[in-house]
Amino acid sequence: MTVTLLRAKLHRIRVTEACLDYVGSLTVDADLMDAADLYPHEKILCADVENGARFETYVIPGPRGSRVCCLNGAAAHQGKIGDRLIVMAFGQFTPEEAAAHAPRVVFLDERNNPAPQPQTSAGTPK
Repeated sequence: MTVTLLRAKLHRIRVTEACLDYVGSLTVDADLMDAADLYPHEKILCADVENGARFETYVIPGPRGSRVCCLNGAAAHQGKIGDRLIVMAFGQFTPEEAAAHAPRVVFLDERNNPAPQPQTSAGTPK
């Protein structure tokens, strides 16, 4: 038996571009993909914080250092420039692996730079 767990997450990456006339996917700065341990062409689930839309696609690397997050193809209908996305990838784990697993989560600031984990006044993540 295996269980499906969150493996990697880009938390609140801001959409910088949208390209309807593209085959599909989400383009993300390759540096941010590395930081979150996302693989090129990996299946992802995206949640748009602004409109509540959830959609599956795959991630492709964009230019390093560009901080790009581009909705491509049909995904361009799911959000707009300036929206914040939660980008998630999942993996299959045995119960033994699951017991020791912790997902890699990268929090991002308004310019898609890695940032410290946000805190509430109680000291817990937002």
